[in-house]
Amino acid sequence: MTTMGIDPAQLSDDDLIRELRHLHVTRTDTFLHGSDDALATHTSRTNELESEYLRRNPDREIDPNRLREGARAR
Repeated sequence: MTTMGIDPAQLSDDDLIRELRHLHVTRTDTFLHGSDDALATHTSRTNELESEYLRRNPDREIDPNRLREGARAR
């Protein structure tokens, strides 16, 4: 599926983060109230942007509390 929007590889780091934050804020509303097409587009765009973020940040900091061992310790 092709989505609308700027190619994530062309976004600055700040713009990429801003776009990701906006998509995460709008996710629940799109899931609960959007059309099937809106949800599919939202999902596709989120995947594009998240993939680009991970490509740029392969060594991102991982919170130990977000790992299975951290959950067990809680």
